[in-house]
Amino acid sequence: MLIRGNQIKTNSFRDSKTSKSDHSKQEVKKQKRELFPKLSFNNDKAVKITGLFLLLLAIYFFVAFCSYLFTWEEDMSYVVDANGGWNNLFKTSEELKSNGVLNPDIQNWAGKLGALLSHQFIYQWFGISSFIFVFIFTVLGYRLLFKVTLFPIVKTLGYSFFLLIFSSLFIAYFHAYISDYPHFLEGEFGFYLNQLLKAQIGSAGVAGILAFSALTTLVIAYNIDFKLPERKNRPAEENEIDEEINIEEPVYQRNPIRRTESVISDDDEAEVQIAPVFNKSLENVVTPPVGVADIDRKSSVSQLIPPIANNLDNLDDESIEEAAVKTEFEIPVNRKPGENRVRESLALETVIPDQEPTIEDQEPEFTVQLSEEEAKAKDLVEQFGTYDPTLDLSSYKHPTVDLLENYGVNKIAVDAEELEANKNKIVETLNNYNIEIDKIKATIGPTVTLYEIIPAPGVRISKIKNLEDDIALSLAALGIRIIAPMPGKGTIGIEVPNRHPEMVPMRSIITTEKFQKTEMDLPIALGKTISNEVFIADLAKMPHMLVAGATGQGKSVGINTILVSLLYKKHPSQLKFVLVDPKKVELTLFKKIERHFLAKLPGEEDAIITDTKKVINTLNSLCIEMDQRYDLLKDAGVRNLKEYNTKFINRKLNPNNGHRFLPFIVLVVDEFADLMMTAGKEVETPIARLAQLARAIGIHLIIATQRPSVNIITGTIKANFPARLAFRVTSKIDSRTILDTGGADQLIGKGDMLLSTGSDLIRLQCAFVDTPEVDNVCEYIGEQRGYPSAFMLPEYVGDEGEGGGAKDFDPDDRDPLFEDAARLIVMHQQGSTSLIQRKLKLGYNRAGRIIDQLEAAGVVGPFEGSKAREVLIPDDYALEQFLDTLNGK
Repeated sequence: MLIRGNQIKTNSFRDSKTSKSDHSKQEVKKQKRELFPKLSFNNDKAVKITGLFLLLLAIYFFVAFCSYLFTWEEDMSYVVDANGGWNNLFKTSEELKSNGVLNPDIQNWAGKLGALLSHQFIYQWFGISSFIFVFIFTVLGYRLLFKVTLFPIVKTLGYSFFLLIFSSLFIAYFHAYISDYPHFLEGEFGFYLNQLLKAQIGSAGVAGILAFSALTTLVIAYNIDFKLPERKNRPAEENEIDEEINIEEPVYQRNPIRRTESVISDDDEAEVQIAPVFNKSLENVVTPPVGVADIDRKSSVSQLIPPIANNLDNLDDESIEEAAVKTEFEIPVNRKPGENRVRESLALETVIPDQEPTIEDQEPEFTVQLSEEEAKAKDLVEQFGTYDPTLDLSSYKHPTVDLLENYGVNKIAVDAEELEANKNKIVETLNNYNIEIDKIKATIGPTVTLYEIIPAPGVRISKIKNLEDDIALSLAALGIRIIAPMPGKGTIGIEVPNRHPEMVPMRSIITTEKFQKTEMDLPIALGKTISNEVFIADLAKMPHMLVAGATGQGKSVGINTILVSLLYKKHPSQLKFVLVDPKKVELTLFKKIERHFLAKLPGEEDAIITDTKKVINTLNSLCIEMDQRYDLLKDAGVRNLKEYNTKFINRKLNPNNGHRFLPFIVLVVDEFADLMMTAGKEVETPIARLAQLARAIGIHLIIATQRPSVNIITGTIKANFPARLAFRVTSKIDSRTILDTGGADQLIGKGDMLLSTGSDLIRLQCAFVDTPEVDNVCEYIGEQRGYPSAFMLPEYVGDEGEGGGAKDFDPDDRDPLFEDAARLIVMHQQGSTSLIQRKLKLGYNRAGRIIDQLEAAGVVGPFEGSKAREVLIPDDYALEQFLDTLNGK
């Protein structure tokens, strides 16, 4: 007992000592956590870190696997080594070369480790099925990091490992007929597993295993059944009834077999007669009670519709009828005289009383009440027809095709030997730089031939693009252009000039069905594409075009092509040209069509503008025309020229209110650089304003220059000219200025050009129209009856005209608004014509005359260029004294 007691005391002492030590340890841990709260690590953080690691591992595996598909041949000498590929992981390039590694520079995007891992998983294990590991890591990492289950974990792992083995064996089974060696598609696992199974059970047995595995998995996953299609039963005869019908159940309480429309008569006591139903197998005839309509409403409903029988007291008549419709029963209702309703009968057959049904009157058709102006326009159209703007020159005839020359049969002179030689030289040049090609094809054009190549997998496009000069050297060509890649195609294009380029006559473009039947507003036939197809563009949708090219490369011919295209398609009432020709010799041929197609300022003798000062006035006049047209569109309630003219043709716009048919106006400037050098901002500002706003009202610009430098084609000009037409230029800088990309410096000249319409860059051979042809077309039009004069643009009084009229001012011949304008000028202390025009709502010409009178009277100072005139009278009091003196008071 004593020993036991001592033992007990000793044990209790040890327990107490142990408990004290544990307690002290817990206090120490607690103190450490309080001192270092950020260093505490729990299970939740470990889970998040594991999930993050798995997601990053999935990304790394995905990059390595994708890169392996393209770089496995280049890295094969590194990952496969006599000493083992993994032994090369930490070796330097010199050590690898000494060990016989041909390419120590790893091409895999994931580095050495990525190359080794991808080779291990893809080649030595499961082939491309190894991408399933990326999926597994992604699902697990996403679950651990975000605590969101994308897919059930257990099922995902099970199906993934099954698919890993199944797909590897499946690919190996079919790939074995192509190659006798392992490949990265199936991996060594699938390859040797397939070989092993084939040796034991044959190819048929392996196919059976694959089919059994696939179907078994589908059954487990989706529980698919393998039922055969059921045979169709024989259709029942009309007088047969299902044997399962309850004999004791009245027919009118069962769901109907056939539903018909019945009409309830107007009698006070309408009765619905239900025909008896006969069954050959039954001796009794089941008939419903007669006089159903006389039964109390709610009692009959309680019999016919049991589900709502207990709630009839709480339902109104409409609710009862809705419930009856839902249960496909007919509600017997006591009808009042004159109540005719068409309803669905629930009997098998309904006897319709001998009384014609009455049909309710239909609602009147919806009609639109025309306004007074629309009704008047409709009457005018019915009386006189739509307005035809071509009636003023109804005898006008479009130019004939015979006016253009036929320069040949228009066949492309490229023989098969030249194509084959160029193809071989391209392939040989690329092979010299270890660039393999899978396929090459040629598309013959009038000037150049396009060779489209498909590089082998793993070949970088930049390598081919850098060989532009080398390919041009091997072909001995004037200059080639590489398009890498071609937009919308998985190929690389190499444009090689033909030895004998073919001319594209304008006549061959005009006579095509594509040009003759086009419905474009302003069609321009530019030429043919590299695939020898006619290219026609709509200037109205461009909406402005910038043309550039060195001297002698076809720029003037291109402008003539555009103008001749429009002359062949448009009537003089539909189109007007404003031609600016600082050279004075390029556009003079079109002087003969002045009374048909040209527009000019009032009082000008020549419609083709050659003086820089007159160009400025013309551009400002076009701005006034633009503002006036926008006012007309605003009054008409339309958004563009096409809608406005359509409304005017339908006589919905009154000419007495200033409305008129608006033709398209095309401004053509042949040499824009000369204008910018002599006028600068005075030319750039109105052109930029027209380019920004004139699209909707039918004013379109074509500006050409032979020097596409940044001080000529400024940023403001380029921003408003999305369509750029580039002929051959002398440098890449000029090409980038006009097209924002290179290529124009590599053209071969003589009408070879590039058309940029936003994101598309199209190579064209410009149609050729010679000077005698243009002269013939213009002479043919000029000999016909035309308008009395050219189309008159709004009058514009320039700044120099404002000061010139001040010397001849007569105080007795003042404008009625002279004093109002003077008070306005003095109040704002700003002497400008635009202020008078805006505040007094005057035209520009009248406002200019008033400012001249104010200068002559001494209210404002002389013209000072772009600055506002100085106001010579300080305040209103001084002005009133001045006006009293001027009036002789």
